[in-house]
Amino acid sequence: MLGIFAGLIYANAMEWVIHKYLLHEDGRKKGSFWRFHYSEHHKNARQNNFLDPDYEKSLLEWNAQSKEAFALLLGAGIHLPLFPILPGFVSALWFSMGYYYYVHKRSHLEPEWGRKHLPWHYDHHMGKNQDANWCVTFPLFDHIMGTRIYYLGTEAEKLDHERRLASINT
Repeated sequence: MLGIFAGLIYANAMEWVIHKYLLHEDGRKKGSFWRFHYSEHHKNARQNNFLDPDYEKSLLEWNAQSKEAFALLLGAGIHLPLFPILPGFVSALWFSMGYYYYVHKRSHLEPEWGRKHLPWHYDHHMGKNQDANWCVTFPLFDHIMGTRIYYLGTEAEKLDHERRLASINT
């Protein structure tokens, strides 16, 4: 039982670290494998009011969605040798990776669902500061690290959301 709990906490911590340091810091560098996250995924979400049409594409194409899935599978494989000695920990980590992919994809295919169920992730993409709110599945480590910044429900967000919807409908 302790292994499962530790795996869930570790997964959330890794989500924060990978998102902040690989996907954003390294992802801003030209030539980086991780560049897709910032130059494609963030760009799509900002231009389409949180929708990322790349998630409608096939996983068999080499695009932002398939790169994300590949990185998650690679991460799962890296932890495979630990499974015989820490099955609860690794199982919880693998569950977290699958859950991450599911909710991340769904939030960007169904933006209103994402706004409701992952407001911290909506804040990450649509807020004034895209260098905050690193957690996707649950903002535990954003709270611990002091990087949880609220945007959804603020006056600024309401005005921005109305402006974005008006531009889409025009």
